[in-house]
Amino acid sequence: MTKPPLSVAIIAWLFIVAGTVGIAYHATELNIHDPEWLLFIVRLLAIGGGIFLLRGADWSRWLLIAWMAYHVVLGFYHDLAQVVMHAILLAVIAYFLLRADAVAYFKRANTK
Repeated sequence: MTKPPLSVAIIAWLFIVAGTVGIAYHATELNIHDPEWLLFIVRLLAIGGGIFLLRGADWSRWLLIAWMAYHVVLGFYHDLAQVVMHAILLAVIAYFLLRADAVAYFKRANTK
């Protein structure tokens, strides 16, 4: 397996950590009868996306870009600062995951 570019590895680990911390922080609040349990699934998607990003799965970069876009939309239900912050994060993540070195990494990883 080829090593991911540093930017891809950093993004992957940020998603893995964010998902893990989110699950750990809210673990005591998990109630299967409450629709908020779906947030557990969203956090698992972050962890899984990060893991598969490290493994070179092309679909995982699109999953994580969509995950971040989802958070931009969620920000509209809170305040403008959240929208702006998530939009900036989305732009940075998309930039690094769509750069030529990242594209080459995902192509190499998927041809093996």
